[in-house]
Amino acid sequence: MKAPRISRRRARELDARIAAMAQAAPPHRRGRAQPRDFDVRDFGAKGDGRTLDTPAFQAAIDAAAAAGPARVLVRGGKRYLLGSLELKGGLDFHLADDAELLISTHRRDYTNAKAFLRAEYADGLRLSGTGRINGRGREFMRRFDPVDEWWRPKPFRPRLFEFIACRGLEICDFTFGAAPAWGLHLLGCEHVLVDRLKIRNDLDLPNCDGIDPDHCRDVEIKNCDIVCGDDGVVIKTTRQPVDFGPSARIAVKDCVFETQDSALKIGTETTQDIHDIRIERCVIRSSCRSFNIQLRDEGSVYNVLVRDLTFSSRFHSPPWWGRGEAFSITAIPRAPESKIGRIHHVRLQNFHGRAENSGRVQGCAQSRPHDISLENINLTLDRWTPYPGGMFDNRPTTAGPALEPHRTPAFSIRQADKVILDRCRASWGGLAPDYFTHALEAEDVTSLAVRRFTGAAAHPGRDEAVVIH
Repeated sequence: MKAPRISRRRARELDARIAAMAQAAPPHRRGRAQPRDFDVRDFGAKGDGRTLDTPAFQAAIDAAAAAGPARVLVRGGKRYLLGSLELKGGLDFHLADDAELLISTHRRDYTNAKAFLRAEYADGLRLSGTGRINGRGREFMRRFDPVDEWWRPKPFRPRLFEFIACRGLEICDFTFGAAPAWGLHLLGCEHVLVDRLKIRNDLDLPNCDGIDPDHCRDVEIKNCDIVCGDDGVVIKTTRQPVDFGPSARIAVKDCVFETQDSALKIGTETTQDIHDIRIERCVIRSSCRSFNIQLRDEGSVYNVLVRDLTFSSRFHSPPWWGRGEAFSITAIPRAPESKIGRIHHVRLQNFHGRAENSGRVQGCAQSRPHDISLENINLTLDRWTPYPGGMFDNRPTTAGPALEPHRTPAFSIRQADKVILDRCRASWGGLAPDYFTHALEAEDVTSLAVRRFTGAAAHPGRDEAVVIH
């Protein structure tokens, strides 16, 4: 069924729904008295950074859960060494002051191999405070690879958080960093608020995503400051044995990013639909792509509004996906036999930034993006890193070239329908290599509307500003 265009009215309705979700007290909290504190030290936690405090923490969590709505209090001035913990619904897990959790590096200390902090079907769970979680990421690595310029992991490396099918989840204020793998993984969760998190993962450590909403609905992520090697905020629908439903009604706003991959991303895992996504007022200090839709599977991506982004996109070492694209919207099968959904009704508005590669929209014979609107995109292309250019990054795919040799226009639109460029501007920095070409290049695009476009070719004596094939 064809979805309606994301109009101003639809955007306002989505805003109102998300704002109401964030501001209204969840049902499990309304009228609740001041919760009772369960201090982990009263259950035997030492907080000396050497003694494994997992039993004491789990005992405090279990006792608090049995008592009803309560707060598990982790006082400051201590460093607590911990293996995996199972959080429960109705709790506030509170890292007070400068409390620090150190995750254990030993596999034997994890009853669940996937994550350090885990909760499943835990309604009304809250994580709060001003403390810190130290993931000790490099201690889970074997060695640094100077050729690929990243760390090679050991066989075991947990995620920091995994929350499954939780409702009314709030995660606010604290800091986590040095994640060995994904940071905050939200799987099948609903009515989630993530606010004022500070994430400090290693820039040269793979798979250490910041925040991953996966099959989630009614999520607001705001006021976060995210540094990580891999994707900053990435909305997914991974392949799961349980049907957790689509990802929908997710808002990301007023966040700051520094990453060696995509700052804001949808995909690559898109096994179910992802729709009604709103991203706004974000600053991207450095990335491989500012905003990125990578459709590779059978789900569809639609009703997406991204606006008011300031960004910088650059090349990084070859293993990192992304080759410095300003933005990237691609529908490419994961494999020749793969089914692939559709990208449609996507609106990018008020982008301003500098990049080493094109702003890109790319479809394929099986899936042509349609109803794509690029409005007030001000893009400067330049080169300032030593990595080779003149290519598009189609990864992950085996249906065609993963890294495709291609000259570099400022805007590249291929195999798409109903595309609008309105008030877009292309300019070039001080270094314009030979493979920099047109301000706009469109190939196999139907119903292309170009309005008030500004920009010359990188080499005006050789190339035309606008080329439509």
